[in-house]
Amino acid sequence: MLISDRMYYFYILRCADNSLYCGMTARLERRIREHNSTGRGARYTRAKKPAILVHSEIYPDIKAAMGREAEVKRWTKAKKEALVWGNRSNQT
Repeated sequence: MLISDRMYYFYILRCADNSLYCGMTARLERRIREHNSTGRGARYTRAKKPAILVHSEIYPDIKAAMGREAEVKRWTKAKKEALVWGNRSNQT
C-alpha cells in the first residue's frame, strides 16, 4: 500500500457579499488564488470577489476532507459563523 504525504484542506471563504463558501483542496494557497483571480474558481465565488480565507482544517486523506466539507455545507450560516469566529478566538 502506498502511503501519501499529501495533506488535504477543508476551507471556508468569506465572499464580498458576506456569504460563506466551503470547499476542499490539496493545495490551499493555489485554490484561493483561483477563486480570486482566474476563471478556475467556483462559479459561486466568481461574482463575489474578493473571497477571503477565514477558516481551514487539515486532513490526512481526501475522504476525510470531503466528509468534513459535506458536513459543514449542511449547516446553517449561523453555525458556520460560530466555527469561523471560534477559530479566530483560538488563534489569539
